[in-house]
Amino acid sequence: MKMLINVAESVVADALRGMAAAHPELTVDVENRVVVRRDAPVAGKVGLVSGGGSGHEPLHGGFVGPGMLSAACPGEVFTSPVPDQMVRAAAAVDSGAGVLFIVKNYTGDVLNFDMAAELAADEGIRIAKVLVDDDVAVTDSLYTAGRRGTGATLFVEKIAGAAAEEGQPLEQVEALARQVNESSRSFGVALSACTTPAKGSPTFDLPAGELELGVGIHGEPGRERRAMMTSREIADFAVNAVLDDMSPRNPVLLLVNGMGATPLLELYGFNAEVQRALTERGVAVARTLVGNYVTSLDMAGASVTLCQVDEELLRLYDAPVRTPGLRWGV
Repeated sequence: MKMLINVAESVVADALRGMAAAHPELTVDVENRVVVRRDAPVAGKVGLVSGGGSGHEPLHGGFVGPGMLSAACPGEVFTSPVPDQMVRAAAAVDSGAGVLFIVKNYTGDVLNFDMAAELAADEGIRIAKVLVDDDVAVTDSLYTAGRRGTGATLFVEKIAGAAAEEGQPLEQVEALARQVNESSRSFGVALSACTTPAKGSPTFDLPAGELELGVGIHGEPGRERRAMMTSREIADFAVNAVLDDMSPRNPVLLLVNGMGATPLLELYGFNAEVQRALTERGVAVARTLVGNYVTSLDMAGASVTLCQVDEELLRLYDAPVRTPGLRWGV
């Protein structure tokens, strides 16, 4: 496989150096692998810290900035960051108002953020944690006990980030983050496998003419494989899988997320089918976001995330945000 890299061993460091050059509004510590908004800590503001393996960009480093994360900790490709990174990030953003860890439900991330929370508490930092586990495809999978954390991470980081930006206290920011996660469900589909720089070849075998329904963002197995389906058929399957697990009474936020290699032309066409399927099921869509936000390197495919919102969650979602990967209202 051809990749636009130097060597596999330096791919994360090289990306961080490039990010630093492109975004002077961020402080990017390449050696210690921490990305922090340059004005941190902000007086009286709760800090938001997240992180995970690289390869899901713009998640998480691309979501650092006003209205979203205070800091992010990138691990090696598809590998959890280590507790020292998380403690360093927490210390960099703590204004005395406390720090919220937003953790996707993967075993390595959970263990390391738990350890980091204990270490940060020993340094006098008040820590709260919220686990994101929105994927309805499978209950247990590779790297995971329980449901996987996927597209809802964006909604959690955006809405909790807006609340923190307003100066809401740690307990309220944590409660909002937890509400968003509990109100969200996701389902992903792969049309091709992804290729990690270290391996240089596809991480799993997906024969030509087949797709993986319910794939994870590291290429974890889903519910089943089928012969290739149309965009309309895939949309119906994904929407039905999500709505079998939730019954929205309020309007929803919709994320139609590309896995990394699917062009926007296809994603917008897929969004049209998802919107049709939701309308047929009587689900009102309040806001729609289409693009590559929670990716899996060069995987072709897409995921659908719904988050049921009330007026307050919608207000916070609409609040201004200014990050490399998400920006509006400024």
